[in-house]
Parts: sequence; C-alpha cells; structure tokens
Amino acid sequence: MRKKLRVAAYAICVRDGQLLLARSPAPGGGFEWVLPGGGMEHGEDPYDTVVREVDEETGYTVEPTGLLGIDSSHRTFPGRFGRSVDHHGVRLVYEARIVGGELRYEANGSTDMAAWHPMDAVPELIRVPMVDKGLSLWRERPAAGRIQAAGNQLGNQPGT
Repeated sequence: MRKKLRVAAYAICVRDGQLLLARSPAPGGGFEWVLPGGGMEHGEDPYDTVVREVDEETGYTVEPTGLLGIDSSHRTFPGRFGRSVDHHGVRLVYEARIVGGELRYEANGSTDMAAWHPMDAVPELIRVPMVDKGLSLWRERPAAGRIQAAGNQLGNQPGT
C-alpha cells in the first residue's frame, strides 16, 4: 500500500455578508464550489500557501487574520495496478481579509472562476464538504481548532 500525505491551506473570506468561493470541475462532470486555497509546496509555510493560492484562484491579495482550525481526513483509495493508496489529508483553514487585487478567474489552473456568494445562498450551492467545515470553524471558532464529528464530542465518550 502506498502512503500519501497532502497538506493544504484554505481561506474563509467574508465581506458584506458574502463568502468568496472558487469553482472547480467536479468528478464525473459539472462543477462544484470550493474554498479558495490548495496544496502546500515543499518547503512552503502554510500562511504563504493560502496567500499564494487565493491570489492564483481569485486575483485577490489576502492577509490571513487568524488560523481558524485544522481538518484532517484519512481514507484508503483504490490505486493503480491493484495497489491501494493510504491518503492522509491535512487542511489548515485561515480567516483572511482582502487587502488588494481585483476579482479575476484563474487561467489554466484547478479552478475556472471565483465569485462572492451571499451567506444564506451557500447551502443551495453544489459545493465540496470543506466549504461547510470551513464555515463551521469560522462560526464556532472552537478553542481546539477542530470541529468534532457528531456523537464524538467531548463528554460523549466514556472517560472524557
């Protein structure tokens, strides 16, 4: 089994009651909305990753104003030649404010457009689960920097 670790950094940018999202091709066709951000390059600091990725995907220069939290996932995927991939994803979520630039679409990248969406319209969008996780971190601001899965909250487990 091949092991793979992917670290990424994403931004929650809220302005005037709207959330900044980027649009990405969805598996199987169509599109889905994602938080602006993406994979960390080797040797890059996550803070610099989120600044670079937001610029690439939206045209905006951002200033991260706080680390909201970390989301971690661990899954096994079928791989090539019958070899599975043990994938561990670590996603840092920053709150960020726009400090410059202008909204534009990414050319030849992982997204094809960016847009502001009213917060109350986000639940109606076709979006990746990370959008909801990021918004939960932004709304709840948990001291531990993570959202607990239902039924796994502190106090629900024996001995906690």
